[in-house]
Formats: sequence, C-alpha cells, structure tokens
Amino acid sequence: MRSLPLPLALTARLSPVVVLAAAGWALSSGPFAAPQAAEHKPAEEKTETQSASAPSTSTAPKAYTAAPAPCESVAKKTIESLVPGAKTAGKEIPSTDSELRRTCSWNALKGYDYRWLDVSYEVMESDDAAQKSYKAHLDKQSGGGAVPGLGDSAYSVVNLTTEDKQETREGVVIARASNALVTITYNGSDFESKKAPSTDTINKGAIKAAKEAVAALEGDKG
Repeated sequence: MRSLPLPLALTARLSPVVVLAAAGWALSSGPFAAPQAAEHKPAEEKTETQSASAPSTSTAPKAYTAAPAPCESVAKKTIESLVPGAKTAGKEIPSTDSELRRTCSWNALKGYDYRWLDVSYEVMESDDAAQKSYKAHLDKQSGGGAVPGLGDSAYSVVNLTTEDKQETREGVVIARASNALVTITYNGSDFESKKAPSTDTINKGAIKAAKEAVAALEGDKG
C-alpha cells in the first residue's frame, strides 16, 4: 500500500465540504397573529372569548432533543469499505452547539484512491422547522431524486467536478426524521487515472452511510 500526499488543488476544493457540514442552517419562525380590535362585551361572553383565544401553553414533545455521537453512527466495516485506509474512529468537527449540531469526518488516501465521508446531525425545535429546512435544501439542488424508506423523507444527488484535469465525484444525501436532519457527504478521486468513481458507486455509498446514520439517530431516541 502506497500513501501519497493529498494534492493542494483537491484540498482547496474539498475544504468547503467540511465548512458546509459543520455550519448550521437558518430557521424561520411563523408570522405574528394580527391584533384584534377592542370591543365591549358582557363579562360572561368576554371570559369565554378570552378562554377560547388564549394561546395554548402545551407544545408537542420533540422526538429528538440532542444530536447523537456522529463518529459512532456508521459501522466500522462500512467505514473500511467506503473510506479504505481511514481511521475508523473518525474525527468530530468542532461545533458552535454540540448538543444540536454534530459532524464526524473520515478521509484517506490509499494508493492512488482518495475518499472522504462526512456524517452530520442537526436537531431543530420542531418537525415543522426541520421540514422547512429540508425543503430549502431540496430547492437548491439540481437533479438527484428521492430515497424511499429513509427517515420521513430523503433525497440524494451526485455531482462531478473537474479541476486541473482531475475529476472528483461527490454525493450528498439529506434525510429528515421528525425534528432532525441527517446529512451525508461522500466523494472520491483516483489520482492515477484522474477519473472519479462512478455515479453508482458514490450514490450507493452515500445512501448506505445515510441509512446507518438515521438508524443510529432513531436508536438514540429518548
């Protein structure tokens, strides 16, 4: 087995992947209710109206209150298969709020083959907030498609980039499970042929990691 240093061009291109994986997503809140006009009513009727219009103090319980350990979310044999030569323990990326957002990264160069895998979790305030964030990410994508049977909803997309005649193919899978989002980023290059792994290889690898990461989230529930 021969280990080669990662080319500077690929390092510069892939750096935003880590930043994107560790960054948080913006959430939006619902509009305020319009104020009601003052109106004189009998005391008894006013009491009934106040009772009916008073905001509820109860909120739906969140399915997830904290992000699970991302470096433990994917099986050792899966890491060995998807990222040959990588340390299976992975490396967790520092987060501004490790209770709600956590990311683990694996990468390695084995021979001429380079692979990179990120697993990220983000726990939100409600299912609705997670759904809105999921839709916002989906609206930004071009191509790809749904991944049936993964969380409440999921999609995957694969893109090819070329820099200095070196191809890199990257797959992204985003899945929503109740009030949490799971994001997988998986990419690879071959520095001998300068070709990238096939779309099928990258897509299947990203989906496999996503299924295990979602299962780890659901297993950590409660």
